[in-house]
Amino acid sequence: MARQERAIRTRRTILEAAAAVFDERGYTSATIGEILDRAGVTKGALYFHFGSKEELAVGVFEEQLAIALPPQSSKLQELVDSGLVLARRLRSEPLVRASVGLALDQGAMDLDRTPAFRMWIDQNVQMLAEAKAQGELLPHVDVAETAELLVGSFSGVQLLSQLRCQRQDLERRIVVMFEHFLPGIAVPAVLARLDISVERAELVLAQAQAQAQAQAQGRVPGHGQVPGQGQVPGQSQMPGQGQGPEQGRVQEGAVPTQVSSGA
Repeated sequence: MARQERAIRTRRTILEAAAAVFDERGYTSATIGEILDRAGVTKGALYFHFGSKEELAVGVFEEQLAIALPPQSSKLQELVDSGLVLARRLRSEPLVRASVGLALDQGAMDLDRTPAFRMWIDQNVQMLAEAKAQGELLPHVDVAETAELLVGSFSGVQLLSQLRCQRQDLERRIVVMFEHFLPGIAVPAVLARLDISVERAELVLAQAQAQAQAQAQGRVPGHGQVPGQGQVPGQSQMPGQGQGPEQGRVQEGAVPTQVSSGA
């Protein structure tokens, strides 16, 4: 167990170092050597977890989705939660900021950035498909088109917020996005029950952290509602998503005979 925990910590250290270097230098200019220096790990440790610079970039991309949020009875609430939590994490977590920055880096000509958007779109497709199966969506809604539109809208909104005020108002901007977006896809009775508020992300994250701590201590809590769920006066409301944390290998090995550094 100690060996596994050490490997998980090493992988995280490498990802954080790569994210910092990509953010500062851009993907094309970043080198494996710089990432090794920043992480303070051996080349063997890095190549055990990531076979190339591109694999490192994919690992950084995955951080956008590497969080499990509490399930809700409404799948549209989960969709909203996921957007609000991502907005909150963009303001508070450097690794998530680097992930989004890397995905939008048009100078990274030698990096396939489509996986970042594909993972994000696929996650939204899943939630929207479940919402449609539960009768939460209007009959005309095309799940795939809606998922792509949502990802594109979020990307543009966060970029505008970054340029205007370093994302200080991002949660509020995402609330406004959902307030305009959801009436076009949600059944009115469902829309009226959604929690779309700036405070929602903090509530969802608090419950997610409590749930993770309980699981780490060997207790698996029941699925409940996020504290404070319900309609906020003067607002409609909504929630979140997620894939579980990334899975890492549990032992670190030597440098492979042939590796592609991408540097």
